[in-house]
Amino acid sequence: MTDASRDARPTEVYPTEVLGSGTDATAPAPRRRNRAARAWITVLVMLAVLAGLVVAADLVVRNVAEQRVAEQLEQNLPAGIEGDVKVRLGGFSVIAQYLAGSMDHVELSAPELMVNGVPIAVQVDARDVPPALDAPVGRATATIEADEAAINALIEIPGVQGDVALDTDAVAYSDTVRLLGLPIEYTVTARPMAAGDTVLLEPIGVEVGAGGGAIDVSGLADRLLGDDPVPVCVAGYLPEGVEVRQIVVEPDAATVTLGAAGLSFDEQSLSTLGSCG
Repeated sequence: MTDASRDARPTEVYPTEVLGSGTDATAPAPRRRNRAARAWITVLVMLAVLAGLVVAADLVVRNVAEQRVAEQLEQNLPAGIEGDVKVRLGGFSVIAQYLAGSMDHVELSAPELMVNGVPIAVQVDARDVPPALDAPVGRATATIEADEAAINALIEIPGVQGDVALDTDAVAYSDTVRLLGLPIEYTVTARPMAAGDTVLLEPIGVEVGAGGGAIDVSGLADRLLGDDPVPVCVAGYLPEGVEVRQIVVEPDAATVTLGAAGLSFDEQSLSTLGSCG
């Protein structure tokens, strides 16, 4: 074969010569990825903005709802009871709770509530509360704190004329009993116990006056102590269905924990007091 024949052979063409370099062939892929990334970023920004708007709207609704509930409660307070009520609504979204027809958690605070002119502090923790306060709540727990003067102004112990003095885990009350026609002063120390609509005063000690030395009072202490606690009905001071759950007594104040299920926060329910059988 001559040199001319060899030169006339067809020239082989390789794919790289037709398609060009690898860099040029794959150039559209990065552009597609960039467009997809920008789209996702746009979506995320929009979602973040929407979430911020929802949170801001919920905060506004929460503040308005708390003020509205506080105003309703202040209007629903029974006659003789007045004071400012602060409300805090719990839960994640107040808007969702309103749409569901029940507020998950409501905290009420009235640190200077006046009851017939006597100041006490009240805190209430309520669950499953209807927004309009026109139906029973799921359950409610209230804590009342009152000092010695307030207790003596509001609560009466049957058969006792003297005031109540507070001590650690105990109360003391004084009175006078007649023995052989002579007045004998005595002071009973008792441990208060919660018993539903009643507070039981369990005597744990008694001091009896000497009677001027004219009579023997040695057996009077045992008679005054007795075998049974002294019942003090408190149902008449509380809305119907509210019960005493716990009592903690300190020298400066007493704290009483109340509980109720199915109590409504409307005016009629709060004004309807209980009674002891």
